[in-house]
Amino acid sequence: MRLQRYLTGVALAALLAGSAVAQTAPGQAPAAAGTLNPAAEQAPPAAPAAAPQFQLADGILVTVNDSVITGFDLRQRMLLLIAMTQVQPTAENLPAIQQQAMSVLIDERLQNQELAKYEDLKVPDADVDSEIADMAREVGTTPENYLQYLAQGGIRTSTFRDQLRTQIGWSRLVGGRFQSRARASRAAIDAALRQVNEAAAKKQYLIGEIYIEASRVGGQQAALNGANQLVAQMVQGAPFQNVAQQFSAAPSATRGGDAGWVVEGTVQPALQQALDQLDAGQLSRPIPVEGGVYIIYMRDKRDGASTSLVAMKQIMIELPETASEADVAAATQRLEAIRGQLTCDNIQARASSEQGLLGSDLGESDVQNLAPQFQQVARSAEIGTISSPVRTPLGVHLLAVCGRRVGGSEAPDARTVENQIFRQNIATLGRRYMRDLRNDALIEYKQ
Repeated sequence: MRLQRYLTGVALAALLAGSAVAQTAPGQAPAAAGTLNPAAEQAPPAAPAAAPQFQLADGILVTVNDSVITGFDLRQRMLLLIAMTQVQPTAENLPAIQQQAMSVLIDERLQNQELAKYEDLKVPDADVDSEIADMAREVGTTPENYLQYLAQGGIRTSTFRDQLRTQIGWSRLVGGRFQSRARASRAAIDAALRQVNEAAAKKQYLIGEIYIEASRVGGQQAALNGANQLVAQMVQGAPFQNVAQQFSAAPSATRGGDAGWVVEGTVQPALQQALDQLDAGQLSRPIPVEGGVYIIYMRDKRDGASTSLVAMKQIMIELPETASEADVAAATQRLEAIRGQLTCDNIQARASSEQGLLGSDLGESDVQNLAPQFQQVARSAEIGTISSPVRTPLGVHLLAVCGRRVGGSEAPDARTVENQIFRQNIATLGRRYMRDLRNDALIEYKQ
């Protein structure tokens, strides 16, 4: 619940203070929708003075097994969705808001039906009161003012309390049911650490993401239309985190769309192209992919970890800088002839067994402290490989890259990686749980 509380609190804090943020209109570049002020995530614009009016029938709209969703329920949830995301309702985006609100209501009905099976998961009023009090305290207001803001937007306190009650209960159910399955194995932690270290020298992008899944919104064109509306709203001031939490189908939605650092080459080509074109603080235009549409917010980017440590060994033939081209060619040919036989384990022994060859263990060094001729190999070569001959003023070298890891403050530890894997696994298992509930449910839309 901690992140939900933070995101909701951020929105309400800014609204209670009446703050506003000016945003840059979308530009013409295909990848960038416009330069967003990063502070927009902390200071969304003020809410409209009057609650939007929706023309919806008051009767039963949907039955979910034995539960009903009425027009009143849908209006209330749409108002709450608008309040939380600060997406201003327009004729163009109201259908998407309505569809998202209905999807959330259906999920909540299913969650409540599942929670009813467990007596010990009933959430008492005191827990909801405590959650609201904590949310209000974090944004410097009282619970009364917190709820009064919602009431001014036409949202009944009972609507908000019911949503919180379901979220608390569902979080406890998923956590308790899947805690043991979500724990990361030692092998998974080690593999994740290796991936982080191997990626240390590659470009990295700190991004937020919103994924609109086509199958949930009526097809690819509907997903694209909805994404365009969201981009326009975010450029005008709607906070990215809140929009992601309410509209995104990506696992990162529970973290406000925070996808963390993404490594070059690990995403689909269309997304990689956007990552390369976006500058820090820019929001992408909608990016169609198979099955849906992405929106990317570039929070930061870097060429690689500031401290990348690499373990290397070498074998070389000494040649002065004034050596003839023929001597350099001969040394290069000799090293090429044995390169395929070398490994990190035998390279030094091979050097000591043949006259004219010198071998050494270069140890673990910061890539930036290596000779310029060695840095490209150190950054890009795969671990365990032997480089092509490299010429330096001292001679001709073969370099073995025997290890690589992130150093300094950016170096992840096993506990951090373990927690990340656990959160990802819990989120994945929770989505599967909801998918199974939906597949087994009888959901009927009334005409």
